[in-house]
Amino acid sequence: MVNLSTLKIVSSFLLVTVTIAFSFPSAQPEKVNHLNWGFYGHKRINRMAVFTLPPELFGFYKEHIEYITEHAVDPDKRRYAVEGEAPRHYIDIDHYAKEGEDPFAIVPRFWKDAVSKFSEDTLQTYGIVPWYIEVMVNKLTRAFESKNVDLILKYSADLGHYVGDAHVPLHTTENYNGQLTNQKGIHGLWESRLPELMADNYDYFVGKARYHKNINTFAWEAVQASHIAVDSVLKIEKELTEELATDAKYSFETRGASTVRTYSRDFSTVYHERLNGMVERRFRAAIIGVGSMWYTAWVNAGQPDLTELLHVRPSEELLREQEQLDLDVKQGKAKGRICDH
Repeated sequence: MVNLSTLKIVSSFLLVTVTIAFSFPSAQPEKVNHLNWGFYGHKRINRMAVFTLPPELFGFYKEHIEYITEHAVDPDKRRYAVEGEAPRHYIDIDHYAKEGEDPFAIVPRFWKDAVSKFSEDTLQTYGIVPWYIEVMVNKLTRAFESKNVDLILKYSADLGHYVGDAHVPLHTTENYNGQLTNQKGIHGLWESRLPELMADNYDYFVGKARYHKNINTFAWEAVQASHIAVDSVLKIEKELTEELATDAKYSFETRGASTVRTYSRDFSTVYHERLNGMVERRFRAAIIGVGSMWYTAWVNAGQPDLTELLHVRPSEELLREQEQLDLDVKQGKAKGRICDH
């Protein structure tokens, strides 16, 4: 276990490391971007969700597990190509409440009621993830009904991403990257850095996917459970930062051909420990949540037999669409909010 004494001992070593890194042009730190390496968590969540499914669904999803895994990150890539994509990933629920008020008692859970109260423009500005999860479940249901393999795969991967996002505390607040409390970068620390370092030790026996009669309730409960954790996410990071020298908080790592500045492994480990299992709990909840939404869509479609679709490959058209998405990411600029990782 890493403790503060260890961090203080390594701080002088890290200072030397930083000095050396700045001495060579090739070792200049680069800002770690969400698209460089922040996809680990979403891929793992989608992949492990496959193993929550009943036999009637497991065969199909296991056959296509690589697609479901790799394309778990398509919605983030789509931020570079599609206007209006970004709000589907979050909801700044605290925007709607004054200090001391419960935003979940203020924001209507049904879309029409929320639009009537706040306007669609306002909702789009501050995020729509709980409502969009319901939209995606309905899309997946129709794909199952038509036995359209392309759409089943595409919507399953996408739905997994949005459900995953709803389980991240910092996807539920205006202070989504700590920018309001001088904690910029905390989004990537919690959502990407910690799972990347720690997720191999998580318990993935999360149980079997469950049917949810009320998708709206499921989505809002996920968001509410995430939002409850926001204060701890920010408070614990701030306390730990105040206890340490700055040079113990960050380190440099080689990623591909680049050397990047990121949160040190020791700082990340202590932060993870002080969160007392929070990241793993939200990770596990996301996994069972994703599997349950896939299962719910299938049940709502009448539980179609997918045996005949087991070996149907994604179409060339769908693969070309993915290639274009990758090209858009390389050439484009994010449309709407995206957090630096």
